[in-house]
Amino acid sequence: MITNVSIVNVFVTDQDAAKQFYTEVLGFEERGDVTLGEGFRWCTVGHPSQPELLVSLVIPGPPLDPDLIEAMKRGQSAGGLLGIGLNVDDCQKTFEELTAKGVEFPQPPSTRPYGVEAVCRDNSGNWLILLELAKEPGAQDGDVPTGGVPELHRTPATDPS
Repeated sequence: MITNVSIVNVFVTDQDAAKQFYTEVLGFEERGDVTLGEGFRWCTVGHPSQPELLVSLVIPGPPLDPDLIEAMKRGQSAGGLLGIGLNVDDCQKTFEELTAKGVEFPQPPSTRPYGVEAVCRDNSGNWLILLELAKEPGAQDGDVPTGGVPELHRTPATDPS
Protein backbone atom coordinates (compact mmCIF):
# COMPACT_ATOMS: atom_id res chain seq x y z
CA MET A 1 0.00 0.00 0.00
CA ILE A 2 1.26 3.48 -0.84
CA THR A 3 1.64 5.55 2.31
CA ASN A 4 2.80 8.95 1.03
CA VAL A 5 4.76 10.87 -1.57
CA SER A 6 8.47 10.56 -0.82
CA ILE A 7 10.39 12.04 -3.79
CA VAL A 8 9.61 14.80 -6.26
CA ASN A 9 11.97 15.81 -9.05
CA VAL A 10 12.80 19.37 -9.96
CA PHE A 11 14.83 19.64 -13.16
CA VAL A 12 17.64 22.16 -12.76
CA THR A 13 20.46 23.59 -14.87
CA ASP A 14 23.17 23.49 -12.17
CA GLN A 15 22.86 21.26 -9.11
CA ASP A 16 25.26 23.24 -6.93
CA ALA A 17 23.51 26.54 -7.66
CA ALA A 18 20.09 24.92 -7.22
CA LYS A 19 21.08 23.37 -3.89
CA GLN A 20 22.32 26.77 -2.73
CA PHE A 21 19.06 28.45 -3.83
CA TYR A 22 16.80 25.90 -2.14
CA THR A 23 18.81 25.87 1.10
CA GLU A 24 19.97 29.47 1.48
CA VAL A 25 17.06 31.33 -0.15
CA LEU A 26 14.07 29.07 0.52
CA GLY A 27 15.23 27.60 3.85
CA PHE A 28 15.32 23.94 2.85
CA GLU A 29 18.00 21.62 4.20
CA GLU A 30 20.37 19.35 2.33
CA ARG A 31 19.30 15.71 2.56
CA GLY A 32 21.81 13.96 0.33
CA ASP A 33 24.48 14.65 -2.25
CA VAL A 34 26.34 11.71 -3.73
CA THR A 35 27.61 10.82 -7.18
CA LEU A 36 26.61 7.35 -8.29
CA GLY A 37 27.77 5.20 -11.20
CA GLU A 38 28.09 6.74 -14.66
CA GLY A 39 28.26 10.27 -13.24
CA PHE A 40 24.67 10.45 -11.97
CA ARG A 41 24.43 12.80 -9.00
CA TRP A 42 21.75 12.21 -6.38
CA CYS A 43 21.29 15.68 -4.90
CA THR A 44 18.31 16.12 -2.60
CA VAL A 45 16.94 18.82 -0.33
CA GLY A 46 13.84 18.98 1.83
CA HIS A 47 11.82 21.26 4.02
CA PRO A 48 12.59 20.89 7.74
CA SER A 49 8.90 20.25 8.52
CA GLN A 50 8.67 17.36 6.03
CA PRO A 51 11.45 14.86 6.76
CA GLU A 52 9.72 12.19 4.67
CA LEU A 53 9.76 14.24 1.44
CA LEU A 54 12.86 14.58 -0.73
CA VAL A 55 13.13 17.15 -3.51
CA SER A 56 15.57 15.67 -6.01
CA LEU A 57 17.46 18.35 -7.96
CA VAL A 58 18.08 16.68 -11.32
CA ILE A 59 19.82 17.79 -14.50
CA PRO A 60 17.92 16.45 -17.53
CA GLY A 61 19.97 13.61 -18.98
CA PRO A 62 20.14 9.86 -19.57
CA PRO A 63 18.24 7.61 -19.31
CA LEU A 64 15.73 10.12 -20.73
CA ASP A 65 15.27 10.17 -24.49
CA PRO A 66 17.68 12.67 -26.16
CA ASP A 67 14.78 14.52 -27.83
CA LEU A 68 13.05 14.88 -24.46
CA ILE A 69 16.27 16.12 -22.86
CA GLU A 70 16.61 18.81 -25.53
CA ALA A 71 12.96 19.81 -25.16
CA MET A 72 13.39 20.10 -21.38
CA LYS A 73 16.51 22.22 -21.79
CA ARG A 74 14.61 24.51 -24.17
CA GLY A 75 11.83 24.75 -21.59
CA GLN A 76 14.35 25.62 -18.91
CA SER A 77 15.92 28.31 -21.10
CA ALA A 78 12.49 29.83 -21.67
CA GLY A 79 11.68 29.69 -17.93
CA GLY A 80 8.67 27.52 -18.64
CA LEU A 81 9.13 24.36 -16.57
CA LEU A 82 6.87 23.77 -13.61
CA GLY A 83 8.54 23.17 -10.27
CA ILE A 84 6.72 22.55 -7.01
CA GLY A 85 4.00 24.13 -4.91
CA LEU A 86 4.92 25.43 -1.48
CA ASN A 87 2.47 26.17 1.31
CA VAL A 88 3.13 29.44 3.14
CA ASP A 89 1.48 30.91 6.20
CA ASP A 90 1.50 34.49 4.84
CA CYS A 91 1.88 34.82 1.07
CA GLN A 92 2.39 38.59 1.07
CA LYS A 93 5.10 38.44 3.73
CA THR A 94 6.87 35.54 1.98
CA PHE A 95 6.68 37.46 -1.31
CA GLU A 96 8.34 40.47 0.34
CA GLU A 97 11.05 38.36 1.99
CA LEU A 98 11.92 36.47 -1.21
CA THR A 99 11.79 39.61 -3.36
CA ALA A 100 14.33 41.17 -0.98
CA LYS A 101 16.56 38.13 -1.63
CA GLY A 102 16.36 38.74 -5.38
CA VAL A 103 13.77 36.09 -6.28
CA GLU A 104 11.84 36.88 -9.50
CA PHE A 105 8.03 36.86 -9.30
CA PRO A 106 6.12 36.69 -12.60
CA GLN A 107 2.93 36.82 -10.49
CA PRO A 108 2.73 38.71 -7.19
CA PRO A 109 0.29 37.54 -4.50
CA SER A 110 -3.24 37.30 -5.88
CA THR A 111 -6.44 36.24 -4.17
CA ARG A 112 -7.99 33.09 -5.62
CA PRO A 113 -11.03 31.07 -4.53
CA TYR A 114 -8.70 28.60 -2.76
CA GLY A 115 -6.42 31.17 -1.08
CA VAL A 116 -3.64 33.63 -1.89
CA GLU A 117 -1.18 32.51 -4.56
CA ALA A 118 2.07 33.91 -5.93
CA VAL A 119 4.38 32.48 -8.60
CA CYS A 120 8.15 32.85 -8.45
CA ARG A 121 11.03 31.25 -10.29
CA ASP A 122 13.97 29.34 -8.89
CA ASN A 123 17.44 29.97 -10.29
CA SER A 124 16.87 27.34 -13.00
CA GLY A 125 13.73 29.12 -14.24
CA ASN A 126 11.24 26.64 -12.72
CA TRP A 127 7.93 28.06 -11.62
CA LEU A 128 7.31 27.71 -7.90
CA ILE A 129 3.80 28.24 -6.57
CA LEU A 130 3.52 29.86 -3.14
CA LEU A 131 0.12 29.16 -1.66
CA GLU A 132 -1.56 30.47 1.45
CA LEU A 133 -4.61 28.22 1.56
CA ALA A 134 -7.93 29.76 2.53
CA LYS A 135 -9.68 28.40 5.56
CA GLU A 136 -12.97 26.64 5.12
CA PRO A 137 -15.91 28.99 5.77
CA GLY A 138 -16.66 28.91 9.50
CA ALA A 139 -13.24 27.48 10.41
CA GLN A 140 -11.78 28.35 13.78
CA ASP A 141 -8.23 29.43 14.60
CA GLY A 142 -6.01 26.35 14.57
CA ASP A 143 -8.09 24.50 11.97
CA VAL A 144 -6.15 23.16 9.00
CA PRO A 145 -6.64 25.37 5.91
CA THR A 146 -8.37 23.54 3.07
CA GLY A 147 -8.39 26.15 0.35
CA GLY A 148 -12.08 26.65 1.13
CA VAL A 149 -12.84 23.11 -0.06
CA PRO A 150 -13.58 20.77 2.85
CA GLU A 151 -12.72 17.64 0.84
CA LEU A 152 -9.12 18.76 0.20
CA HIS A 153 -7.58 17.82 3.51
CA ARG A 154 -9.66 15.04 4.98
CA THR A 155 -7.89 12.53 7.15
CA PRO A 156 -9.29 9.24 8.44
CA ALA A 157 -9.93 10.97 11.78
CA THR A 158 -12.05 13.72 10.20
CA ASP A 159 -13.61 11.95 7.22
CA PRO A 160 -17.26 11.27 8.10
CA SER A 161 -17.62 8.44 5.56
